[in-house]
Amino acid sequence: MTTTVPVPPPAGSALSPGVRRITLDAAGLGLSALLAEPEHTAPRATVVALHGGGMNAGYFDGQAHPGQSLLALGARLGYTVLALDRPGYGASAAALPDGLHLAGQADRLSAALDAFSSARATGAGFFLLAHSYGGKLALTAAARPDGRGLLGLDISGSGHRYAVPLDALPDEHGHAGPWSRTWGRLGLYPPGTFRDSGARVAPMPLLERREARRWPELFATVAARVRVPVRLTFAQYEAWWLHDEQAVTELRGHLAGARSVAVDRLPGAGHNISLGWAARSYHLRALGFLEECLALRESAPPGR
Repeated sequence: MTTTVPVPPPAGSALSPGVRRITLDAAGLGLSALLAEPEHTAPRATVVALHGGGMNAGYFDGQAHPGQSLLALGARLGYTVLALDRPGYGASAAALPDGLHLAGQADRLSAALDAFSSARATGAGFFLLAHSYGGKLALTAAARPDGRGLLGLDISGSGHRYAVPLDALPDEHGHAGPWSRTWGRLGLYPPGTFRDSGARVAPMPLLERREARRWPELFATVAARVRVPVRLTFAQYEAWWLHDEQAVTELRGHLAGARSVAVDRLPGAGHNISLGWAARSYHLRALGFLEECLALRESAPPGR
């Protein structure tokens, strides 16, 4: 079922016009989310936005500059956009104080989307748009047998080999090293971004921090099972992940079973793309990729 969210919003968390808070029943676990729907038409498809570690769904509804919000932009262009607080964040944080491993998150995500589609029109289906740790969840979800029904994946700020040693990953207290590693240069973000960031930042659960260290070994198994189209974007000033030509070639090789693989680089952006000046550019490119996925779906022979 889908209901209004039963917990008060984070302090200072204003929403873009047309965006509202809901809660989804994910097999008995309440997952909070932000929702924006087309005002006058049925949705072409539903974009499911998955935030990174230490953030929440508000990451996709930036308020520091007009046009920054993925939720508002997607709804204007005819898509439903559902930005979920991943398990262990938002309304589910109290029930899951240590969070969930990726496999458990994928189970809850599948249940939440089933609940959503039973109550609302979703158009041609679900398209996962994910950032950072959310990209790991998107790949894990697509690797499941039921993940082959997804329209595609658009992932930013996530790769397969870290550009930092494992002991530089977030520690037990959530510390993640130099500020510039996560954000890049200050000038990449509109004024007011950091003043309002408290509404979008959340503690990174223990199980996520531990599993993050295992991602380079988990990636190959997960990626080999992905069959839907995949697009990955690395910011110009991405510092968490290797994204040189050798790394990109390796990454493509692991995703050889996907229907298509595209790798893009976004100039003038740091790791947190959707909160920067480059947010609108990235969101438009991602929605353009969704249109390509819709065209692929429409051109597929019957039965495929």
